[in-house]
Amino acid sequence: MSHGERKDEHLEICLNEDVASALTTGLERYRLVHSALPEIALDNVDTKSRFLGHRLCAPLLISAMTGGSDLAREINRRLATAAQQLGLAMGLGSQRASIEDADLTGTYQVRDHAPDILLLANLGAVQLNYGYGVQECRRAVESVQADALVLHLNPLQEALQPEGNTNFHGLLKKIARVCKVLEYPVLVKEVGWGLWAGTATLLQEAGVTALDVSGAGGTSWSRVEQHRSRSSIQSQVAGAFDAWGLPTAESLIQVRKACPHLPLVASGGITDGMQMAICLALGADLVGIGRPLLSPATQSTGAVVEKLTVIIRQLRTAMFATGASTLAHLDPSHIERRR
Repeated sequence: MSHGERKDEHLEICLNEDVASALTTGLERYRLVHSALPEIALDNVDTKSRFLGHRLCAPLLISAMTGGSDLAREINRRLATAAQQLGLAMGLGSQRASIEDADLTGTYQVRDHAPDILLLANLGAVQLNYGYGVQECRRAVESVQADALVLHLNPLQEALQPEGNTNFHGLLKKIARVCKVLEYPVLVKEVGWGLWAGTATLLQEAGVTALDVSGAGGTSWSRVEQHRSRSSIQSQVAGAFDAWGLPTAESLIQVRKACPHLPLVASGGITDGMQMAICLALGADLVGIGRPLLSPATQSTGAVVEKLTVIIRQLRTAMFATGASTLAHLDPSHIERRR
């Protein structure tokens, strides 16, 4: 199966099948503290933020989803156009397809639709054990005029794919070399099973610029691979991992404590502005949202803009109702754990 065919299959499954983790994000265990007297005006609530030196109108990252096919091209362009209109950040799907087939590079290129956004290129970190090096990482960034590179970690997904690359031995040292040599910021993210504090500490010591915890509670790639499976054995293996991983809230709290000064993205099952606000209060600098935008992106740019506008207004309203006029004010004092 070609990279493009696999990407389209992933998209179709995510759009049409139940691929939600059996775990929750853990965010439901927290609530924002309501202020009946916020002493601020809603019109003065400011959601502007900075991440990797870029100004954003809201701390929202359109998370990496796709690339490598005609359908993916259209989805990426609609997402990028929406990000440009609203002043948000965007991550691209894994660019391995375009590294191995330059004809597919155009399915990731969105700069003509979004000249000003913070744009993140993306490669699987495991590819560093399969012939990739700094040159391929640089190519991934520069071929799409991105501002930084995301190296994603997906050992479980690779183990559940018939065509998976499963040699993760000695990868940390290679990630450290990329961080040292590459001229662009390097972020590392999981793909939906979360980062533990120990892993985050090792990656910080390796020199990463930022981390995306990408916790459990949203899309489960074990379920995606279970739907893709062509064999009963592979399906049964994948099915055992429905409740695998570290929930988003727990991962975020662990990583923030372990790496108090490292820029953090919270993602994994976040669907609305209320959950965004909770993540920001728990220590995230940026919040990633992925699959909730996929269906709108298959419709039109306007549908994506509408969905994102709702989420951002929910965030602003939550800030207002807690008395937080800026994101700096949206701190742990505005949140409590449910009993």
